[in-house]
Amino acid sequence: MQTSVTLCALLLSLLSVHADVVQRFEDVPECMKFFYKEKVPEWGASTAAAARLCQRFVNRFHFATLYDTSHRIAVYSAYVFQPSNGGGREKRWFVEPQLVNMSWQAEMKDGYWLGKDHPGVYQGERQALNEDFTHSGFDRGHLNPNGHHADYEFISISDSILLEKGQRIRMIQSRQDTYVVLSLPDDFSSRPVSVPSRNATFTLTNVVPQNPKLNQNAWRVHESQLTDLFRSKCSKAYVLVGAVPSADNWIVKNNVRRVNIPDYLWNAYCCVDNNGRPLQSGAAAARNTEVNWVEALSLDELGEFLQQFSNQPVGELFDNNCRA
Repeated sequence: MQTSVTLCALLLSLLSVHADVVQRFEDVPECMKFFYKEKVPEWGASTAAAARLCQRFVNRFHFATLYDTSHRIAVYSAYVFQPSNGGGREKRWFVEPQLVNMSWQAEMKDGYWLGKDHPGVYQGERQALNEDFTHSGFDRGHLNPNGHHADYEFISISDSILLEKGQRIRMIQSRQDTYVVLSLPDDFSSRPVSVPSRNATFTLTNVVPQNPKLNQNAWRVHESQLTDLFRSKCSKAYVLVGAVPSADNWIVKNNVRRVNIPDYLWNAYCCVDNNGRPLQSGAAAARNTEVNWVEALSLDELGEFLQQFSNQPVGELFDNNCRA
């Protein structure tokens, strides 16, 4: 049995503050798992006012986002594909509290309830808000799509869950006789502990203004085709999805430029076997218009495409550009 000192240490670790907004992805090992061989792309690293987000939901990291706080859209989101059974959609849209104030909670939260916690504080200085998209004519287009994540990500009994106001603390014993502190329902013994991984993608830091025709047609079909590919060919698939901001096209609210409307969306993937060896790679890009066309590319071709929008070298999007 572990001592009460160990139990106290575990409890303190649960209640300690962990940053979602970080200086470097490399400083957070749990965040690096979303990048193939833990290589963070050079693309976007020089973006002015960029924020690096380790996207936390129910005290679990689900993906990583390089976020452009000036344009209020993501440069890219990085994630690992998870098979899904096509569960329902999250009805809330989350914001990142630490883009408002670094001392605030380290987990995405519904903007309405965040406003209740911090009345009178404007949340949208460095990020898009839900009302920015209302009657804008654009969809809230996921970069990291909810359909590429499991309905539930099951966690072991030794993992910890962030405690929130009103939740009850209980200590339980695992098969290894190590104690952990969890917030649990009364009927825990008959129910698994799970985290709704899909829900984590419904953060506005993972969203860009997307042409509805593109979002609901060609881009949706492309995401579905990737799902089929990843399920059939890959032991694991590492994916990057990004946006290229426009020069001067914005969602405007009350005569204020709020959210940049990107000119292009793009994605790239690295498909590996169960030993982490590359099997296949690919990419695509689409103009964010009613043209409704997604062009398939190689990783090299995507690099050439992105290079025209930057004075800095694009570099490799994946380690060794996902070559065996």
